[in-house]
Amino acid sequence: MYILLHNIRSNHNVGSIFRTADAAGVAKIFLAGYTPAPVDRFGRINKELAKTALGAEKTVVWERARNISPLLARLKKEKVLLVAVEQHPRAISYKKIPRRKNIAFIFGNEVRGLPESILKQCDCIAEIPMRGSKESLNVAVATGVVLFSVYDKILSL
Repeated sequence: MYILLHNIRSNHNVGSIFRTADAAGVAKIFLAGYTPAPVDRFGRINKELAKTALGAEKTVVWERARNISPLLARLKKEKVLLVAVEQHPRAISYKKIPRRKNIAFIFGNEVRGLPESILKQCDCIAEIPMRGSKESLNVAVATGVVLFSVYDKILSL
């Protein structure tokens, strides 16, 4: 199980996602676009990210991918199911995500989400239905909801 974070701007969100990924047994996090990483290009530790990750940034494998399209093509070639988590007219409920061991969940920018060009490259678009007056969840919270909803399904494969 993989996570791809595309153009996430908040160090705190990324750190929180690392922590959730560790708890859910995610194999790798891919950091695409301008998503902050645990270590910058000069080898300096990102203290803001580390503050919320609480050490998970050291235990979860991660990879930087400035351009997401070649990464998506590589994962498709490796037979990884690409699931965008996004509100969209073509989206299915997150509860109906296909059961697969090789699966990658793609989360986008906190305000703009994922662009259509990325959604077109995905095998599936899944959304978390909203019942209240707010239109969406925080990206770190949405990651937790999705990961733990499929966690048991994947373990039983």
